Amino acid sequence: MRVFAISDLHVDYEPNARWVQELSLVDYQNDVLIVAGDVSDHVERLQACLETLARRFRQVLFVPGNHDLWVRRDGPGVDSFGKFERVRQLVNAAGGSMEVFHTGRLSIVPLLGWYDGSFGQPSEELRLAWVDFRACRWPEGYESHHTAQAFMAMNRYQRQSDDEVIVSYSHFLPRIDVMPSRIPLDKRFIYPVLGSAALGEQVKALGSAVHVYGHSHVNRRVELDGTLFVNNAFAYPHETHIAKKELVCVYEA
Repeated sequence: MRVFAISDLHVDYEPNARWVQELSLVDYQNDVLIVAGDVSDHVERLQACLETLARRFRQVLFVPGNHDLWVRRDGPGVDSFGKFERVRQLVNAAGGSMEVFHTGRLSIVPLLGWYDGSFGQPSEELRLAWVDFRACRWPEGYESHHTAQAFMAMNRYQRQSDDEVIVSYSHFLPRIDVMPSRIPLDKRFIYPVLGSAALGEQVKALGSAVHVYGHSHVNRRVELDGTLFVNNAFAYPHETHIAKKELVCVYEA
């Protein structure tokens, strides 16, 4: 059994949706696929994508990204926590899972999160440019750090034994040093909305052998403090210079 990872499929773009449809129906039947968020804020497209993937893999594991929790299509009565619950239901209906997956010594653990200011405070320019600040809706008085705390409080799994192999995954970055040093300084203004250091502490507490993340659209494979961190974002169609546009195997049992 192999464990593959992908994130940021953004199937609202036709080339991305076509790539999903063209994945083999036979090559991955014994394998697990981690989808680390950002498929679509359109729930029917999200469900259709996960159904397509569930026909191709033994198990599809999912954690929502920020785009998946946008409510601009969902009417004024739905906030992003309500959207999260709806996403959870449709993931199950599509044949996927947002729960811990166990097989033998291997546990694949989803970690929910958001960005919380630990990578820096967003500038006014970023607040105006970043769609989440308009497309998400949270309870009155909620700031980003409240959202991050609420989601991370749902991450309750603890290591079961010393010989357990844990592959964890999140949409958001668990530490800012997974970003490569080649990122130009003028592009780093988005760092405050990339993730959370507290999420990184949860990865550390699990003792993850591998942690898969998404969100940044910058493909990366780097070992830090004994954990292999992997970002395999499919990304937007034009982002061919930072995204491989292919599945990546992160573990083989």
